[in-house]
Formats: sequence, C-alpha cells, structure tokens
Amino acid sequence: MKKILLSLICSSFVYCGIQAQSYIPQRNDARFKVKPVANIKAYGFDLSDVKLLPGSEFYKARQLDSTYLLLLDPNRLLARFYINAGLPTKGDAYGGWESDGLSGHSLGHYLSAISMLYASTKDPQLKTRIDYITGELAKCQTKRGTGYVGAIPKEDSIFGLVRKGIVHSGGFDLNGGWSPWYTVHKVMAGLVDAYIYGGNKEALTVVKGMADWSDGLITHLDDSLMQKMMRCEFGGMNDVLAMIYAITGEQKYLKQSYRWIDDFVMIPLSERKDAIQNKHSNTNIPKGLGSADQYIYGGLSRDSIIAQYMQRTIVNHHTYANGGNGNYEYFGDEDKLSTRLSDDNSETCATYNMEKLTAAIFSWNPNVNYADYYERALVNGILGSQNDSDGMFCYFVPLRMGGQKEYSDQFNTFTCCVGTGMENHTKYNQAIYFQSPDAKSLYVNLFLPSELKWKEKNATIQIQSNILHSDKIEIAVSPKKATEFTIKLRKPSWVENDAVTIYVNGKKYNSSIGTDGYFDIHRKWKLGDKITYSIPKKLYAESMNDNSKRLAFYYGPVLLAGQLGAKNPDPVEGVPVILSENNNVNNWVKSTDIHNLLFKTTDAAQPIQVSIKPFYASDQGHYNVYWDKFTNEEWSVRKAEYIKEKEHEKEIELRTIDLFRIGEMQPERDHNFTSTGNSYVSEAFGKHGREARASGSLNFTMKVDPNSTNSLLINYIGADKNRKFDIVVDGKLLLTETTKGDFQEDKFYDKEYLIPVELTKGKSQVKISLLANHGYTAGRAFEIRTIKSK
Repeated sequence: MKKILLSLICSSFVYCGIQAQSYIPQRNDARFKVKPVANIKAYGFDLSDVKLLPGSEFYKARQLDSTYLLLLDPNRLLARFYINAGLPTKGDAYGGWESDGLSGHSLGHYLSAISMLYASTKDPQLKTRIDYITGELAKCQTKRGTGYVGAIPKEDSIFGLVRKGIVHSGGFDLNGGWSPWYTVHKVMAGLVDAYIYGGNKEALTVVKGMADWSDGLITHLDDSLMQKMMRCEFGGMNDVLAMIYAITGEQKYLKQSYRWIDDFVMIPLSERKDAIQNKHSNTNIPKGLGSADQYIYGGLSRDSIIAQYMQRTIVNHHTYANGGNGNYEYFGDEDKLSTRLSDDNSETCATYNMEKLTAAIFSWNPNVNYADYYERALVNGILGSQNDSDGMFCYFVPLRMGGQKEYSDQFNTFTCCVGTGMENHTKYNQAIYFQSPDAKSLYVNLFLPSELKWKEKNATIQIQSNILHSDKIEIAVSPKKATEFTIKLRKPSWVENDAVTIYVNGKKYNSSIGTDGYFDIHRKWKLGDKITYSIPKKLYAESMNDNSKRLAFYYGPVLLAGQLGAKNPDPVEGVPVILSENNNVNNWVKSTDIHNLLFKTTDAAQPIQVSIKPFYASDQGHYNVYWDKFTNEEWSVRKAEYIKEKEHEKEIELRTIDLFRIGEMQPERDHNFTSTGNSYVSEAFGKHGREARASGSLNFTMKVDPNSTNSLLINYIGADKNRKFDIVVDGKLLLTETTKGDFQEDKFYDKEYLIPVELTKGKSQVKISLLANHGYTAGRAFEIRTIKSK
C-alpha cells in the first residue's frame, strides 16, 4: 500500500483508480429495459442466485469485509454531502482522502459494496443502510435543486467553469480540483448498484438526476474542449451512462456515454494500437470496461475492439505474477517488467477493474484464457490484498524482492483502494458460473465452494472443494426432475490434459477438451448425480517476459512467496537466489506440508534457505515473489556490483555534512520544511520520498561548511521520469533539473550539484527549494544531503 502521509502544511495528491459497476449480463433480467444487442454467448447469474459456502479463504475474506462494512458509520461518509448541500451534519467526515479532494468517493464504493453483499446474504442490516444512504442523498439532491449531489471541495467552482466552457485540465487536475469526475462517477456507480443489487428504486431517480445534470454541463462543450477535459482522469463515465441507458431505455444516456470517448487512448486502441504504454493504469482500464458495456448494449464493433485489445494487451504484456499491473500506478513499455519491481506495484483497484473487464468480455467470447486470468488475479491479487487478521486493504501489492504489504487503517485512509477493497470481497460468488443463452449449458469457471440456484433448469448445483489445498472437486447436480443439459468444466492452464480425471456417479467419464478450453459433460441429469473432477496441482515456475532468469513459483493457481522475516532484508545476504545449472523447480523447492501449501528451498537457494507459503497468506513480514536464477559465475558478478554500491555509500557518508530524510516527521521539523501547492509523501523500497505537483514547491534548510566547497546530493529513483524543476539555493537558481528516464526504474541513483562558494561562504546553513514551475512535477527526492565536494 502506498503510504499517504498527510501533514498540516501540505495536501496529499495521489493518483487514483476508478471503480465501475460489477454487473455481468443476465438472461431476461427484468431490471433492464434494454436487452443486450451484442451476441452474448455466456450469461452471468445474479449474486442472489449463488451462495458462497463456508470453509474457504474466500468465505473468510467476505466475513472480515462484512464486519468492517458494518463498523463504518454512514453519517460520517455522508458528512460532506450534507455540508455541500447546506444541511446539518450528523458526524464528522472520515480522514484520509475523505477529508481531501476526493471526498465522497468512498460513499459510492460503500454503497456498491453493501448492495452487492446484501444481494448475496440478504442481511437486513445492509438493506437498512442502502435505503438510508439513498434517502439522504435524495435529500441533498433536492436541497441543491440542480440534479447534482456531491461532496467534492470547490465543486461549484470546478463545474461552474466547465459550464462556462472554461477547462484547465491535466492528468489529475480539472479547474483546480482533484479528478472531480472520478468522484462523480463513483457516486453514480454506487447508486446504480443500489438499484440493481439493493432493490432501491429511489437510487435510480437520484442517479438519473445526476446524469441529466452532467449532460447539461457538457452538452455545449465542443469536441476540442471535451477532449481537453478528458485529459483529466474521468473514470468510468462512459460505463455508468451506458448502464443507466440499459436500465431505463432512454437513448439520451447512451448518447451522452459516447461523449466520453477520448482520442489519445481509446481511438488508438480501436485501431489495435497499444496506446496504454507509459500511461496511468487505472485511469484507463475503466474506459475499456465502459467500452465493453457500450458494446453489449449499443452493439458498435469499435467498442468490442477497444475492450478486447485493452484486456489482451494488459494481460499479455503488462501483467505481473499476481495478476496485477502497473509500477507507481503506471504501465511501462510492453514486456518490460523485470526492472519495474517495487513497493508500488499492482495497485489493487487496477486488478479489480481488470477482473470486471475480463468477465464482461467473457460474456460474448467465452474462452478458458479469460477464466484463467480471472482466477490468477482473484487468488493472488484480490485475496492477496486483504489482511486476513483484520480485513484491511492494500493500496499497492509490492513485488520487489524483500517487499512487504502495508494495509489501510479503519478510519483514516480511505484511498481509492480502500473503496475498491470494500467491494472486492463482497462478490467472490459472481463469476463462478455462467450459462449459455439457451440455458442448455453451464460453464463452471471457478471452483470455489458454492451453491447455484439455476432457475432456468429448476436445479441446484453445489461445488464442494478446497481448490487451493486439494486436487478433488465434487459437484452435486440436483434438478427437481430429470433434465438434459451440458456442464462445461474449465480445464485450468496449470494442469496437464492427461492428468485430469472426471467421474460421474463413480464411473470414469471420457471427454475431450473443446476449442474453448472446457470439458463438456452432456447427459440427462437427475437428483443425486455427482461429478468428481480431479485436477492435480504441481509445482512450476514462470519466467518474466523480458528476463528468462527471473522466475515466480506457483503451486496450481497459487503464487508462492519466500518468507524473509520482519526486518527489511539485505538485498544480497537476506534475499536468496537460485544457483543451479538445471531448470527443474523441483530441485530448488520441496514441500513440507502440502495440504497447507508450505514449502522450503533446498541448498540451491543461496546464501540462505527460506520457508515458502502462499502469497495471499503473506500478510506479515517481508517476502520474495520473484527469484533470480544464476550460475555461480553470474552470482559472483552480482555480488561484486553490490559491494561496489556499498563502497560508494561509505564514501558518501564520509563526505556528508547534513542528511535530510525528507518525508519523515522529525527530520522535516529539524530542517524547517515547508511546501506550497500540492505536495505528498510516498515510499519506495523502504525509503520515503516527497514531490511537488506543478506550481508547488519543497523548501527546507541544510547545514553547510563555510570553509569548504559544498555540493548538494539528491537521491532519486529511476521510475520518476519526464520531470522538470528548478533547484534554488538561498534565492539563487542553481540549475534546472530534467529527469528523462535514463536510469533503471527500480534503482535509486544520486545526483551531485556543486554549490558556488559565494552562496555558502560565511554561512552555517542555506535554504534549498525545489520549484515545480515549468508545468512538471518537482522530485521525488528521497534523501537530500549537503556534502564536501571532491
């Protein structure tokens, strides 16, 4: 999780991810006036039709999430909605982003989460909250009288300028506001989910009012202004408007959804060009999900191309071992992942939205490849993002060697990934089963313990399995009367074809695998029929696309992680590598308790051997997901390089006059730190860094030696590129720094700047400023030193 450290002198401004609806098209859904016009080949089931059964990690995760959702106070989530509507509050706003520029987004996530959980569990406490929140939003909407309802700081100014045709826009700034359409979309999405899953009809009235307000706001913007506005993250506006169209049948909402098509990502994707390279990951994934829903209900082939090309490109070229993507929230170049391992990998929001995009595409193109990705991301990305002791959430899920997960707290974080985290664990029952349009075939995609009430066949399908720990899956088929249909069992990519066995009522069933990747079992089913499906797991390794010697280990669908202890390990002595002349993972790793998925390294791991367990269960301490494999000669070269780095660090220590660990409270006080504009702290590889957004500044004092020539030494990280800022010493411009991405992304590097003698002569300290006055970001700076020049 990215650490967001809010101080009294700065506001945090961190890139955010957008959440969109979780709905998968269902057969003959009476809640929708518009039926899919795309050729749907696999319909989903309503959350109320699928019961998640106890006994699995997924069920436990949902229970932890449910406890947290009921702990939260809706009045505190509503606080700034009341303030902006001029109504009295009933509690103080929560902390973190709820007290900052994205105030209100968490309420939308919360409304989605409790609505989906209610659909699954029918807990009346949840229904009460859905109805209460919706009613309070309706009161705020009525009080304002415009159709809009929100909690965004300065929202009247932000949107008032848009109404006048004034658009000042950047990646996450629109007219001085932090991604305001992000929050608008999330509130709208929550209301749509309250209608679909929570059965609240008033929610549809409120969200239609917001949609009409947004239409009035943008209708007069010409295409150039609209494109300019969409340079700021706008989330899933195309998605939620397409969904409102599908629910209401009112064409104006579909028409408005097509205003939200940008020409710098979506149009190139429609031409099958990878336009997402070096773009912000989760700003763009919801656009693809919106295109998927626009295709389902609008039928334009362009939209299917955008969605499918985006999904395929991300999965094949930008995805890590846990199913996540992004480094510091950004995609890099295609297949360039091995140098992009950090504490800020795989933002959880992006993984969740990839799952929804994948499920939507599966509905019109059912293929095992989509289900394989979904399972990997679900087990290792989503399940792996929750603390299984208290249910709290990761922002990022680190993948660097020696990384450690960090979690939100209950009341003072409320980042985007807390919002999506609330939703993540409410819907494990959603994509287990799909059915064909004629209800003659049932896809079994995931093997989570669950029970399906298949209304079309008047049958109950129950899965009893412990798929993460056992090879055997039992599926009980219980129709009210004998009924003919096909059950399609997914053949996971991690099991060999000839290792699979299928028994029906104790007799071996011979079925060849279809082109879609499923075993078909067709018969006339009767009460008491049982399938026993055995898919033996094995230990295997997968290499990164751009580095065949950097490997991740799996056991079946489960990503494994080496356990490195409570302290941040030394990168050489504390992180094992594999020294071997062969490529057989079974020579490097041995099981110690196969049922609980516990393993250990053999002597092939050097310089230490470690225990190994599932990544999803690696909640405490540091871990190793990727393993470098070397020959002895290659390893000696790496050690030599490391020793060289240590010698450089020792030499710098001897020359140091003053060291400022920026981003830490006491050092910032000691160095009289102040900032202007948007400044925030983040962490990489255990080190704090700070940066200032455009027009902002970082200001601090540093000790100098009045009798020596001094230099300023700033520690940067290679992932921060395309930045330009001025470095000023006591009001005098030292130089303008430009970072161009010349250094390896997952490595720190130092830059030394000679300070003219006349600026330090007779002084014991100087004031340093990093000024973001070129329209770019200043920093990140991690450690700042004054040192004696050579």
